[in-house]
Amino acid sequence: MGVAIVTGAARGIGAATAAALFDAGHQLVLIDRCEDDPRLDYSMGTEAELRAVAERTEAAMVIGDVADLTTNQRAVTLARERYGGLDIAIASAGVMAATVPAWQMDDDAWTAMLATNVTGTVELARAAIPAMLERPVPRQGRFVALSSSIALKATPLLAGYAATKAAVLSFVRSMAADLGGTGITANVIQPGSTDTPLLKRSAAVYGLDDATEFATHHLDPRLLSPTEIAAAVVWLCSADAAAVTGTALPVDGGMTAT
Repeated sequence: MGVAIVTGAARGIGAATAAALFDAGHQLVLIDRCEDDPRLDYSMGTEAELRAVAERTEAAMVIGDVADLTTNQRAVTLARERYGGLDIAIASAGVMAATVPAWQMDDDAWTAMLATNVTGTVELARAAIPAMLERPVPRQGRFVALSSSIALKATPLLAGYAATKAAVLSFVRSMAADLGGTGITANVIQPGSTDTPLLKRSAAVYGLDDATEFATHHLDPRLLSPTEIAAAVVWLCSADAAAVTGTALPVDGGMTAT
């Protein structure tokens, strides 16, 4: 199996993805900030959480900001030194801020989302794709980024978040064209309302007592599990998905079907 980097791996979808990739036989390098961001009004994953995931998955780990190219390069170096190279990169790190009408969004909120959601994806690609291209032909490289179903819906109070997730979608689909013929695919997954700390933050935005109320937006009226999103990531990283590239895969309980 392959060698994979997963960002945002301390908790939520990133942690579930790391576990699923490990169970599928992949070797891992995990990245997380493990430090709160003063621009955000909620706590980030911790070093203890990242270490727990790394122990569960027998992974190497890098603590650092995904928006910093050097953080991603450190992870690629670890992949080369420990496992001999890199085959898979998963851009899972994401944050939400500026939960106000679009015109009231402040600079800190915008730059926080732009940095993690967009720049973090771009810098992972800049570090990881050259390493994937070092693999001999025929390759089976995979780049998967986590966007959001919100990128396709008109949703109040989330214009900045939606814009950054739409940027992820456009960047990765265009990168898939650049990668044509290399054996490396690039795809996006668009989760619906998934039971993570970020969803609990969203519930507070709308004054909801329980995040499960978001399930009403799904055709399948329940919250999704991070393991369900992770399963889709693992499939896109498999040989069975070799013909899938430049695609946005909704894993959203039918949220965007209507």
